[in-house]
Parts: sequence; C-alpha cells; structure tokens
Amino acid sequence: MIRVVLCDDHAILRRGIRDTLVEAADICVTGEAAGYAELRELLRTAECDVLLLDLNMPGRNGLEVLGSVRETHPHIKVLIVSMYPEDQYALRCLRAGAQGYANKAGDPMLLMEAVRTVVQGRKFLTSEVAQMLADSLAQPAPELPHATLSERELQTLVKIASGRRLSEIAEELMLSPKTVSVYRARVLEKLKLSNNAELTVYAIRNQLV
Repeated sequence: MIRVVLCDDHAILRRGIRDTLVEAADICVTGEAAGYAELRELLRTAECDVLLLDLNMPGRNGLEVLGSVRETHPHIKVLIVSMYPEDQYALRCLRAGAQGYANKAGDPMLLMEAVRTVVQGRKFLTSEVAQMLADSLAQPAPELPHATLSERELQTLVKIASGRRLSEIAEELMLSPKTVSVYRARVLEKLKLSNNAELTVYAIRNQLV
C-alpha cells in the first residue's frame, strides 16, 4: 500500500484529491495538513511514502517546505501539485528536488499515475514538461529576468500581478507588510521595472499569471 500525505491550505481541494486517490486499491491517504506547521507535526507520526505538496501556502512557500522535507525526511518522495503553469514552475520544482509536478487543473487520474511513478523512485513528467526538459537540454534558452528571483520574490510578483494589495499579500504569506514591501522593491530592481502596473504587464507577458 502506498501511503500518501496531502498538504494544501484549501480544504475543498484536499478533499477532491483525497477522493480521487482513495479510488485506487493500492493507495491510502494517511494524513492531511493545511500548512507547514501542521505538516511538520503530522510527519512525526504519520506513515508517508509520498507527499503531495501545494506550492502556494501561507507562511513558508512550497519550495521552502520541499527543502525542509528533503532534509528531515529524505525517504519521502515529494510530488508538487499546483495551479501554477507548468511552463513556469515545473522545471524549477524538479531542480529543487521534487520527484514530479502535476497541475491541479489536469486530469485527476494522472495523480494516481504520478503517485505510483514517484514511489518507485522515478520522476513523474507530463508530456509537456518532458518536452520542455528535452528542449532545455538540447538548446538552453536565455535566462529570463524573473529566473533570478528568489522563491519569495517570485511569489510576491505573482500575487501583485494577480491584483493583491501588499497588506493582503502580507496576511496570506504570514509576513509583515514591511517585509513584503522589501520583496516588492527587490523585484522591481531585479526586473528593472518602476511600479505595480509594469510588474503586472511583465507577469502577463511571461505567462506567470
């Protein structure tokens, strides 16, 4: 039996994923967490072979949690499940140590295939991600400016471009407004932009939102 833990701050989405996975005779969900603090406590007791991890959560973001899990529980295979577009985030997640990346908007049955694939120690790649990986190996593309952003800076960029105010971003990420302002300033500097409107245009042009 493959033992799976879910980590996503949206209860309805967790339920949908759980209901999909429990249809498989060889998969069981042994625990659920809504954030990193809950996940850390849960992994002390729950049996887990595969962790399905959302990227966008309050407090520490998904890639930060991925790094922590790999350090404290190296035997657990981490499968990123996110609404973020594959062409912008999948390769970043794989390079950070995830065993696979699945889009929440994709075929739910792919989750079963993904769980079975990563528990065997193999990478789970959709055909789109596999093609992107092949293209990047054959002819590395010029690095885009946002590739230099840290995970928190990229997260701030995406949220600003999605119409969030700094106070809302601070609340969602469990950070102080001052800290979010610092991230925004760093993003503007690195991308050589002047204001939120330009950030939004940049994000749309580069398909970050």
